[in-house]
Amino acid sequence: MAYVRMRRARSGTEVELDAWLERVESEWKHSGCEPKAMLPVTSVAPVRVASSDARDPQLAATSLASQLYHPDLACVLFFCSAEYDLARLGIALEHVFPEIQVTGCTSAGEITPKGYGRGCITAIGFDRRYFSVDCALIGELEQFSLQDAQSLVDNLLATFREASLAPVKGHTFAITLLDGLSSREELVLTTLNAALGSIPHFGGSAGDDERLANTHVYFQGAFHTNAAIVLMVNTSLDFRVFSTHHMLEGDDKLVVTRADSEQRTVYELNAEPAAEAYARAAGVTVAELDRKVFALRPMAVRIGDQYFVRSVQRVNDDGSLTFYCAVETGIVLTAMRPGPLLANLREQLALAEEEVGPPLLTIGCDCFLRRLEAEYSGFVQETSDFLVEHRVVGFNTYGEQFDGMHINQTFTGVVIGQPPADRE
Repeated sequence: MAYVRMRRARSGTEVELDAWLERVESEWKHSGCEPKAMLPVTSVAPVRVASSDARDPQLAATSLASQLYHPDLACVLFFCSAEYDLARLGIALEHVFPEIQVTGCTSAGEITPKGYGRGCITAIGFDRRYFSVDCALIGELEQFSLQDAQSLVDNLLATFREASLAPVKGHTFAITLLDGLSSREELVLTTLNAALGSIPHFGGSAGDDERLANTHVYFQGAFHTNAAIVLMVNTSLDFRVFSTHHMLEGDDKLVVTRADSEQRTVYELNAEPAAEAYARAAGVTVAELDRKVFALRPMAVRIGDQYFVRSVQRVNDDGSLTFYCAVETGIVLTAMRPGPLLANLREQLALAEEEVGPPLLTIGCDCFLRRLEAEYSGFVQETSDFLVEHRVVGFNTYGEQFDGMHINQTFTGVVIGQPPADRE
């Protein structure tokens, strides 16, 4: 298969852009309807972050451009609600950021400069003086081969060598954004990880505001399904890629005795209907299995001395369970219970910030089930405030990615340190 490397956005003259912006402003005045409160920019060089809850795609895109644009803007990474008219939003973003790389995905909730958001769009603008950024689209995920992966990585790295901003080794990380309902994350991530070698990698699976219908990634002016984005970042700044979860080991062990890994569906656990065995381990009846139980009582597979969470997506009419990650016959799942979510995240970010210094920005991929847990448990505002304090911008995902692994109910991301000259 072929992948598509990021080219500059479709060219448009400054006159055309100005005329388009004037038309948008005219629409505001004649309608008497300003966009809903546009969140103010938080600007800390060498990145800018922005967000807008304007529902009209043109107004939202214009808001982002007004907050992010400067002469050295190299790339914009965004996360948006699937409630937008995506066709219009895609065109609008391409128009307001001419000659600038723009990529992103739909979400199951946004993490904005003001904390958790819904029904909005949030974005990060990278300064070319500190970041060399390039990206590519992977289409037809089921056909992605190791040869494709190696070619993709080699071409992206060639951009950095040409820019000569920083050495590739130790100064480069990759972000992946995948169609969250494609059921092909494991194949793509394993293949890509082999080509990345020692380059650290994290990412998230696109969402659609918990509708579980259609998830999209954005590339070259359009939203795509059954596709993935690979965004490669080379920087002179210190950074640390990390992944964490707060789930603790329970007593119950559940052996997958019949499953369809392609469909991510488990029919039997311990040789009995999967829903019955899971409900008993979670301490509820089958009828009580719902999103709250899925969020608070996930299962996990142990690899070495670490647990990797496998979250349930739904209970099917035949008593089987469909997961957000692939689950194979023969593996042993452990019933898990939640530990202190915020304390765990606080500890992980403290370790990262100890290594890289005061944070310039943290790009976060936070499982939507973690946010649901915070809402159910009554500490969502406290968590949101903590994310603001630590300069986190990102999105709530349908799955997370870390160094070739596809996982659930984790927070994965990168903490980027401030330039030494800006540190107190």
